[in-house]
Amino acid sequence: MTGSATIDLNPEILAAAAESKAWPFEEARKIIARYKGREFPKTVLFETGYGPSGLPHIGTFGEVARTTMVRHAFHVLTENKVATKLLCFSDDMDGMRKIPDSVPDRAALEPYLHVPLSSVPNPFGGDYASFADHNNAMLCRFLDTFGFDYEFASATQYYKSGRFDDMLLRAAECYDKIMAVMLPTLGEERQATYSPFLPISPKSGRVLYVPMKHVDAKAGTITFEDEDGTETTLSVKGGNVKLQWKPDFGMRWAALGVDFEMFGKDHQTNAAVYDRICNILGGHAPEHFVYELFLDENGQKISKSKGNGLTIDEWLTYATTESLGLYMFQRPRQAKKLYFDVIPKAVDEYYAFLSAYPKQDWKNRLGNPVWHMHSGNPPAIDLPVPFSMLLNLVSASNAQTKDVLWGFISRHVAGVTPASHPELDKLADYAIRYFDDFVKPTKVYRAPDEVERDALAQLSEALAALPAGADGEAIQNAALNVARHIERYQDHTKQSPEGGPGVSVAFFQMIYQVLIGQERGPRFGSFAALYGIAETRELIGKALQGQLAA
Repeated sequence: MTGSATIDLNPEILAAAAESKAWPFEEARKIIARYKGREFPKTVLFETGYGPSGLPHIGTFGEVARTTMVRHAFHVLTENKVATKLLCFSDDMDGMRKIPDSVPDRAALEPYLHVPLSSVPNPFGGDYASFADHNNAMLCRFLDTFGFDYEFASATQYYKSGRFDDMLLRAAECYDKIMAVMLPTLGEERQATYSPFLPISPKSGRVLYVPMKHVDAKAGTITFEDEDGTETTLSVKGGNVKLQWKPDFGMRWAALGVDFEMFGKDHQTNAAVYDRICNILGGHAPEHFVYELFLDENGQKISKSKGNGLTIDEWLTYATTESLGLYMFQRPRQAKKLYFDVIPKAVDEYYAFLSAYPKQDWKNRLGNPVWHMHSGNPPAIDLPVPFSMLLNLVSASNAQTKDVLWGFISRHVAGVTPASHPELDKLADYAIRYFDDFVKPTKVYRAPDEVERDALAQLSEALAALPAGADGEAIQNAALNVARHIERYQDHTKQSPEGGPGVSVAFFQMIYQVLIGQERGPRFGSFAALYGIAETRELIGKALQGQLAA
């Protein structure tokens, strides 16, 4: 998930890229179209934003990962002839509106409410000068861990160093135009006190939300009433003021020449405001990509303050970074549940896409998520056992260590060892962890009724009749042959190879409910081949003796 310096630009790739409907290519074409008829700038600028009032989270990862995918698609479409940069911009001059729950001593920060985050003392200890410095460092460490290619930017440094001075002077000149954009978006009470300029009080150091008494565009100053009632005049330059967050968006785009920025759907209604202010200040509003927000298990929007949903640390406790990258790639404009039960599917889908990649032509490769996730260089990984199968193997065997899992795997999959398949070894750890925390507490075995007891007894006999080393296909066919002759499991909308009725999915649901204590599982034949025929028959025996449901 990095910005790769080496990009394969063979003619087949270029031809496929020109026609690809994958969303990163669609977004990259918008950036190219904005420069139609004129030269590209020296560097095309991609930007992502970060609010350092909290630590980096799963949304931060998604935003940077998705932007990186668009950036790589842009490099391919322009044959890597146009330089680009990804700027991760921290709004660390924002006032601390409330004390985060994550700090160790909330009372110590109470005197610093509404002080810029870069001036709030660091509550976490260590060598960081401020709360923002600590969280900014965590952001950089976070992004470096995933190998992203980016440049970090601090709003405090940009304001105080004068990087924004020209644009702030322009904002003073265009004050009335900016107000004309902003006031209709506000309620009547807010309109009476609103100003796009937020002065930093020279007395208290707090960010002040106060109306302006006077804006002198020629002098580049603002006049307002400070907290103690004193009429105060400040230059808009040098970090004495910052802009409200909506005007700040547009000002930053204009000042830096941002070409592309994505943001969540909660910003969508404000995007037109950002654009208009950028254009008023003489900039060219960037291309946008609005992504849908994530939902928790109950379909509610994930909130940092509520703590619902899934953190990135939690995801990476139970699965690989790549599985998370895939989840971010898929359907970004569709609201998706971000909770623990999506993890196993994401893991298996990633390896399925990876397995399909070498067999695909370039048109399909460029539509394959792994091409985008790995900047055109997906790794070659052989995964002989799916993650869902590992989970069911843990469930059936009650394995507490991966050595137990490897006992089954090595016995039934020739030539596969932890040394030969380190990726599978890594997934074995994840499977045990995931099973212990999420599957085991919800397992409910049920006792079979008389029809089910007879079906399971027949299944055990059919497995016993198979030759040693029978593969998953042979086991699956043996199970189907049993079910075809039991009326409850006949599906008359399907047809067996002999012309009779097919088999209902209820048969395999029953097997997993009775033998594994779960509602569903992987293909039974594949599971039994990996777990072992003798072990599967033993499991059936325990179910028939009432040892599992007990």
